Amino acid sequence: MARCFCRWRVMLICMCMPCILLVLLVAYANVMLCAVMYKTVELPSLHFVAPGTLNNKSFGPLPQTFWDFGQHGDAIWNRLQLTVDRYFNPILRPNDTRAGLENGTIHESPTEAGVLTKLDSVGENLHQLPQQIQDFVKHMHRRDYPTLIQPDGVCGAGEKDEREAPLLLLAIKSTELGFKNRQAIRQTWGRAGWVAGQGGSATGGGGGGGYIRRVFLLGNAVGDSSESLQMESKHHGDILQLDFRDTFFNLTLKDVLFWSWFSRSCNRTVFVLKGDDDVFVNTPKMITYLQDQLRKPQAHKIIEDFMIGDVIIAALPSQERKSKYFIPGSFYKGIYPVYAGGGGVVYSGLLTRRLHHMSKRVHLFPIDDVYVGMCMTRLNVQLVHHPAFLTFGFPTETEEKQPCSYHTILLVHKRSPSQLVKLWAEMKMTQAQCRDATLRKCETFTTKTFRPSKVC
Repeated sequence: MARCFCRWRVMLICMCMPCILLVLLVAYANVMLCAVMYKTVELPSLHFVAPGTLNNKSFGPLPQTFWDFGQHGDAIWNRLQLTVDRYFNPILRPNDTRAGLENGTIHESPTEAGVLTKLDSVGENLHQLPQQIQDFVKHMHRRDYPTLIQPDGVCGAGEKDEREAPLLLLAIKSTELGFKNRQAIRQTWGRAGWVAGQGGSATGGGGGGGYIRRVFLLGNAVGDSSESLQMESKHHGDILQLDFRDTFFNLTLKDVLFWSWFSRSCNRTVFVLKGDDDVFVNTPKMITYLQDQLRKPQAHKIIEDFMIGDVIIAALPSQERKSKYFIPGSFYKGIYPVYAGGGGVVYSGLLTRRLHHMSKRVHLFPIDDVYVGMCMTRLNVQLVHHPAFLTFGFPTETEEKQPCSYHTILLVHKRSPSQLVKLWAEMKMTQAQCRDATLRKCETFTTKTFRPSKVC
């Protein structure tokens, strides 16, 4: 009997074992199939994605920057900037608090941190660049230039009899040979002191106007300050001259040094108009427009990031060798950031100080308005486009010839000293006639330049 039971047990095991193995095999196959399907289904990201990154479904997060990704081989500026970016990257240096931000203040600049790439590392390509680029690269790390002439006022000319904080500082880029331009500005739209807004009071105080200061920004073209410039400064008190070569590519340096001076000297100034000495500004309309910004709900938050002008996006470096804007690919690769045309732009005093701090972490770039856009991108601040800033002039001659055309703008570029005087006189004569003229609207703004869809 025991022998028979043993025989049946062996037979049962032999018959069930294949079934058991088959069941295990099917279960294993189902588990593997589910695992494969799980990988193909898009699941919410469970890892931390730092701000300013772009999610890529095939690879890890990529940094969203205004230059191309990677070192770009021989692109000198990209390589120099990459060294600085890596040094200040909080992910690569999580325990280094010296190079971090605390209350919006940058503790170190690349120079102070000793991380500026030596030119020896890019020297093999330097001699192939145009001479003006070579000169720029050799001095692009320097920010410490002596001051030759200071304005009379702490923050430019016009501080006398002020009974409230200056509303606007006119910071105008000029040269030693630009005396006629400066004089025309002083006599017309650039007068310092109390200025009434559109329909405002002609005397100081109250609404409808604001106090204006003025400073002209100059480099050094002759080695020492000329006698005529010294006399001009003594008479008007509105010259800020620093001891660097006053060239086109050093306009960026002029911006950076102005931000530094402003941060030290202009604690109370609300807005800055930074422009060239060949722009025409509708000052009364500008005053009214800026006062309107201050009356908006939560104006303090708006003013912190405020920059308005003629905004340009998706621009590429000029490859025309004869152009003064020519930037060879061996120096810089990538598209330009969103930026405002450098002829004239308005930003807040608070943003000016933030730009000063951020400029310590962005290598100088030969095109000044592009460089400002780079710093704005790093601050993650969006520029505001307004069609009343005509840095490329009126779209059509017909529009410009309309009786009240200049009453509909805030700023227009490329006007000679004689034109400034004539335009200012005509605006005064037509002030009553064009009192109800409104600023140019987005719908009437047409240009060949590609613009952002969100404007005004």
